[in-house]
Amino acid sequence: MSVPDTKRKSEAAASPSLQRGIALLEHLARHSHGCTLSALSEELTIPQASLLRIGKALEELGYVTRDVTTKKYYLTNRFLQLIPPSVQDRPLMECAIGPMRELRDMTSETTQLCCLIDREIVILEQMLARHAFKYSAEIGARAPCYSCAPGKAIAAFLPDNERDDLVNRIHFKRFTPHTITSRRAFLNELDLIRQRGYAVDHEEGLVGIRCIAAPILDRNGIGIAAFTITGPAERIPQDEYESLGQVVRSRADAATVAYNR
Repeated sequence: MSVPDTKRKSEAAASPSLQRGIALLEHLARHSHGCTLSALSEELTIPQASLLRIGKALEELGYVTRDVTTKKYYLTNRFLQLIPPSVQDRPLMECAIGPMRELRDMTSETTQLCCLIDREIVILEQMLARHAFKYSAEIGARAPCYSCAPGKAIAAFLPDNERDDLVNRIHFKRFTPHTITSRRAFLNELDLIRQRGYAVDHEEGLVGIRCIAAPILDRNGIGIAAFTITGPAERIPQDEYESLGQVVRSRADAATVAYNR
């Protein structure tokens, strides 16, 4: 039995905070450069005091973040948790698929497109290696962000407050002798990745498997996804990390340009 429109309207009117919260989220979704409290108040015609309360609640839940310097609010990628990995945002997929295919052809290794959801990496798309022996994983498979290259690549390019919050919530567990197991070591690794533009998984999740990843960035330079190549250690030797890192970075940069066009 359908609910009369009048009842729906009355129920919606009884939840003004919910309506305002949704209006705030929708506005931020249309303004990826972020918005200050005063700008939000003016655009949405909602008192700043009300928006401050709503913004604080959404920030505590992880759906928005506020830059401590600019005082701007931004959406976080937590909304990806509400969407099955198989139906992720098509514009990102469409912008990434060409550079991703190029990366697989240039390296001949399994190439994946990943995003960060909470403290884990999720595989959104995958192109298998051209070698007879190839690494593969299921679409939607997850891994801790601190023990894999794409997780580190994205985390390194988060806003400082989001990065610090992420690191503080990680429960480090050793998977191999090379796994990072402390917050300080992880933060040092993220600083290095930010400087050189690519991340390496030196058999940190699985013995014998290495990965190199680079981030796809939004127009604010924030990591929203990453390309990674994955293969056996003998095909990704340590003395080729730099050259392969630059190849991966070049294709991630191409996807970044296409996504922000």
